[in-house]
Amino acid sequence: MKPTKVLLSLTFTLLLLIAPQVSLALELPAIFASNMVLQREQPNTIWGKAKPGNKVTVTFIDQSFSAKANRDGKWTVKIPGHPANAKPQSMTITGDEQTITFENILIGEVWVCSGQSNMEWNVRNSVNGEKEVEAATDGLIRLCKVSKKVADTPQDDAVITWDVCSPQKVASFSAVGYFFGRHLRSELNVPVGLIHTNWGGTPAEAWTSIEALKANPVTQEILTRWDSILKQYPQALKDWEVAYKQWQDADKSKIKPRHDDPGNLGYAKGYAKPDFDDHAWQNTELPSMWPLTFDGVAWYRKTIKLPAQMRGQPLTINFPPIDDFDITYVNGFEVGQMTHPEAWSTPRQYTIPNWMTNADELCIAVRLFDHYGGGGFGGSSADMSLTTADARQSVSLAGNWKWLVENRMPNAPGDSRGGPRKPNGPTSSHRPANLYNAMLHPIIPFSIRGAIWYQGETNAGRAKEYRTLLPVMINNWRDAWGQGDFPFGVVQLANFMATTDQPSDPAWAHLRDAQLFTSLSVPNTGQAVTIDIGEAKDIHPRNKQDVGKRLGYWALNKVYGMTNVIPSGPVYKSMSIEGNKVNLTFDVTGKGLKTTDGKAPAEFIITSDMKSWHWAKAKITSKNTVQVWSDQVTNPVAVRYAWANNPVNPNLTNSAKIPASPFRTDDERK
Repeated sequence: MKPTKVLLSLTFTLLLLIAPQVSLALELPAIFASNMVLQREQPNTIWGKAKPGNKVTVTFIDQSFSAKANRDGKWTVKIPGHPANAKPQSMTITGDEQTITFENILIGEVWVCSGQSNMEWNVRNSVNGEKEVEAATDGLIRLCKVSKKVADTPQDDAVITWDVCSPQKVASFSAVGYFFGRHLRSELNVPVGLIHTNWGGTPAEAWTSIEALKANPVTQEILTRWDSILKQYPQALKDWEVAYKQWQDADKSKIKPRHDDPGNLGYAKGYAKPDFDDHAWQNTELPSMWPLTFDGVAWYRKTIKLPAQMRGQPLTINFPPIDDFDITYVNGFEVGQMTHPEAWSTPRQYTIPNWMTNADELCIAVRLFDHYGGGGFGGSSADMSLTTADARQSVSLAGNWKWLVENRMPNAPGDSRGGPRKPNGPTSSHRPANLYNAMLHPIIPFSIRGAIWYQGETNAGRAKEYRTLLPVMINNWRDAWGQGDFPFGVVQLANFMATTDQPSDPAWAHLRDAQLFTSLSVPNTGQAVTIDIGEAKDIHPRNKQDVGKRLGYWALNKVYGMTNVIPSGPVYKSMSIEGNKVNLTFDVTGKGLKTTDGKAPAEFIITSDMKSWHWAKAKITSKNTVQVWSDQVTNPVAVRYAWANNPVNPNLTNSAKIPASPFRTDDERK
C-alpha cells in the first residue's frame, strides 16, 4: 500500500475513534415499553436515538408525529394529551430502516415513587403481606421498576421494566407506592402507573443533581464535604481492608456489640484546660464524621475570640448531633454532657454561665466517645454556633478544630455483627447526584402527574440543612422535568426509638419539622403524617397501607379537586398568649378537632425561656383551637407538639381521624 493510502486510512480510523458515538439503529430508553401507562390530559414526550438525519415517526391512536434525528442522533416527539383510556393501545415508532412497537398501553395517572428503604419496603413484608399479594390482580395498575445503579454523570438509560399488576409482580414492589396507587385507582376509576425508583439508606443529596446542589450555598457545603471524603478515600479504603481482615480473624464470641467507655483519661491529662499545649494535635474541619475504620475516644479543642457585646452574659453552645456521647468543657469546666441511648441523633445545647464569659477568649473542648458505628459531629456548619440567650448575636463554631484520637478501638459490630463498614467512595449510593444520574435522569422527561417521597432517616442528623436540601431537590426535579410545579407528596417520618418520660429535643423531631416546613413553603407540596403508626424497635414500620392512603387523601383533594376528601390531619396555623395560657389555631380540622381516645390532647410541651420545657395540659376549646398551659410556666413563649423521637400518645386529630402533624410555634417557618 502506498504511504498516502496508509495515511488516509489511519486518519479515517482516528476520526471514527474521536467522533461522537451516535446510534445507527432506532433506539428508545427503557422507560418506554409495552404495558406502560401514559399520563392523561397532558402532552407526552417520546424520545430516543437514530441515525443522524433520519426521520422518526411516532404513531399513537391514529395520529402520527415526526421528528428528525439531530447530528448526535437524538430525536424528540411530543404527542398531545388524551383522556383516560382503559382500553389497551399500541404505539409504533418508525425510522428509515426499523420499526418498534409497544403493546398494551393504557392512559391514566402516572406517579414517581422514590426515597429510601421505607419507600422501597415491599408489599409482601407489610402488614397482611401475603393476603395483600394474593389479592393484587388489577390489569389497570401498572408497575414500573428502575434497577439500582450509581453514576457520576447523567445517564440516558437504565434497566427498567413495566409490568401488569399481579401477585407475582407486586410482591417485591414498593408497598407505599402500591397502596397509594391502589387508592387512586379505586377513587378515580382510571388506570394508574407507578414508577418505583428508590434505594434504602440513601440521603436526599444522592437524588439531587450536582448543578442544583452547587446553586445553593447550604447544599454546596455538602459537595465540599464530599470533596474531602473522596480525597481521603484511598487511605480510608486501605485502613478498612486492614480492619476488616482483623475482624475476620478475630474470635467473634469475644467481640462485644458495643464498647464500654474506657474512662475519662484525657481530662486528667489537662486536655480540657485552656493553657494545654495542643500544637501537636491534628487539624480537622467540623462538622465531620471520622473514618469508619475505628471506634473509641477523641478530643476536640477550639479557642475563639469573644466579641465584646457577648461578654458577661450567659451564652449557649449549639452543636449538631454528636455520635455517640460527649462531655463538653469551657475553659476547663464542664458545661454539659449527653450519654443517653439516642444521644447520637440529638443536637446539643449547653449553657455557659455569665461568670465564665468575661474573658475575651473561650477554650471549648469536647470529649467524644464512639461506642460503635459512625463517630463524630453530624449536621452542617449552620448547626455549630455560640449564641446569646436571645440568639440575636452569634459566633460560628464550625471550621478548624484541633483533634486527637486518645483511644483507638477496633470496630464494634453493633447489633448487626457485620464488621467494619466500608468507607464511602466514588461509587457510593450516598455520593451527591449518584442516584439522580443513574435512576432519575433516564426517566426524565417521561410525562407524570407527580411524585411521592418517603425519605429522611439518613438525613436526620442534618435537619437544619434538610430544610434547604429537600426544597432544592424538589425544585431540581421540577426544573428537570419541565412540567411546572408538579405535585410532590412527602411522607413525614414515623415515630421510632424508645419513648422518654421527659421533654426532649431529638434530631428526628427537627427532621419532621423540616418536612413540615417544606410542605407549607414549597408550592404544590403536601405531607402524609405517620407519627401514630411507627414502631419503637423497627425503623421500617409494617403498616404501609395507611401511609399510602394518607398520601392518597392529599392527592385526591389537592391534585384531583375532590373537596369532600380531607387532605391531611390538623396543621398548626398560629398562636396567641393569654396570661399563662397559649391558644393554638389549626387549619384542616374538618368538622372539628378531636382526640383518638376521647381524652384531653396529649404530648404538648411548653416553655418560658426556650431552654426548660415542661409537660403541658391541653383542651380543645373550639372547632379549630386548642388551649395549652402548665402550672410550672407563668409566662409562656412557645409550645411544641409530639416533639420526640417516639411520642407516647400523639392523640390530636380531626373529624377524618387523620393525626395532626408534630409542630413547634418557635420560628419553625423562619
